[in-house]
Amino acid sequence: MKCDKYMGMDVHQAMTVVAVMDANGKLIWETMVPTEASAIIPLVQSISGPLHVTFEETTQAEWLYEVVRFFVADVVVCDPRHNKLLTEGSKGDKVDARKLADLLRTGMLRRVYHGNQGGRRLKQLVRAYETLSTDTRRTMVRIKAIYRSRGLQTPGRNVYQPKQRDQWLGLLTEPGLPERVGWLYDELDHLKPLRRQAKQAMLSEGRKHRAVQLLRTIPQLGPIRAALIAATIDTPHRFRTRHQLWSYSGLAVVTHMSAEYEMKEGRVVRNRKPIATRGLNRNCNHRMKEVFIGAATAGSRTEPYRSYLQSLEHKGIRKEMARLTLARKIAAVALTIWKKGETFDPKKLNWTT
Repeated sequence: MKCDKYMGMDVHQAMTVVAVMDANGKLIWETMVPTEASAIIPLVQSISGPLHVTFEETTQAEWLYEVVRFFVADVVVCDPRHNKLLTEGSKGDKVDARKLADLLRTGMLRRVYHGNQGGRRLKQLVRAYETLSTDTRRTMVRIKAIYRSRGLQTPGRNVYQPKQRDQWLGLLTEPGLPERVGWLYDELDHLKPLRRQAKQAMLSEGRKHRAVQLLRTIPQLGPIRAALIAATIDTPHRFRTRHQLWSYSGLAVVTHMSAEYEMKEGRVVRNRKPIATRGLNRNCNHRMKEVFIGAATAGSRTEPYRSYLQSLEHKGIRKEMARLTLARKIAAVALTIWKKGETFDPKKLNWTT
């Protein structure tokens, strides 16, 4: 019977360092290959027995996952933020590859989800739209920052309007500043049409997906938010419960305690009032956090969410916590509807959970 093998790969742009261990943790092979499919595929095929492969989530992770997943027993793309062992002791490519193989062998890696091929086009279009949106916002912020740095107030969006630009540029008397801001205006003029094209392409692709159609029936989850959710989550069955989705989306409250137990009359008892620090988990998908918090913020002014928020506030819940509770509710509804394949029905909404 062939024993399982565990391969750790320290991936770089040009070369990849590989270490292979057996089930007992013995290093049985170590090598370096170019970071190319033509070199990596023969490497994994040459190893006998069930092969388990791991590498960290990096720029090449998505590509490498697709390269090797059909030739091995399992691929674990791991989260580098949780690989504390890699920061201990000596640091080097070979050392990192060995440690990754050992962590894989002992089951101590946190897997990063990589979806199927079905939603790849939507994922790429969502990333393009987000990138162009971010670049547009940054350019607009830079334009306003230059005016503010010269003591000029720029309320509203008048500073961006083409018909008023000459008037605004005339206020900049320092040599070189009008040219600098003019180039930023040119950049903004090029980014806006590209952003609109990316948005239309994303929405057009989103209409082809059943998940987007279902999510759009939920109040405040319009075509953009629905496309972002579908592209990011890929499948609702990744999350067994709503609590897992809350944690993934940064909506879960984490608690850090100290001095939780104490000695009383020779016995260990739990402190009734342990010192605790509470807050939302920071290790999350920030795109999903913005989507659900944004939906809750916009929905606070309309039904069916406004009455729910008001009832929470009447119970003494702080406004920000009430909004967080609503964001969780929207996330839970989205997960349920997606799993069941049903459209949103306000009559089935249970506000008590």
